Amino acid sequence: MNKAIITVVGQDTVGIIARVCTYLSDHHVNVLDISQTIIDGFFNMMMIVDYAKSDVEFGTIVKDLDELGEGIGVRIRCQREEIFTRMHRV
Repeated sequence: MNKAIITVVGQDTVGIIARVCTYLSDHHVNVLDISQTIIDGFFNMMMIVDYAKSDVEFGTIVKDLDELGEGIGVRIRCQREEIFTRMHRV
């Protein structure tokens, strides 16, 4: 399993989850867990995904999600799970 953490932050608008999940589905990236909240109009989502069966390389997923975020007015970050875990270790 190749896990990654995807975070999405920005002004809440209609369709953010749909756009991100459609991209992931189109490229055979499986969503393992998802959490989202909206606080005072700000959208925040965190996803754990498995990209083992993806039809594109991890770097392409990162680039595409960054561009998708720019297009819908949010910030999307995608990091491999092991890097995310090391960066956030106390």
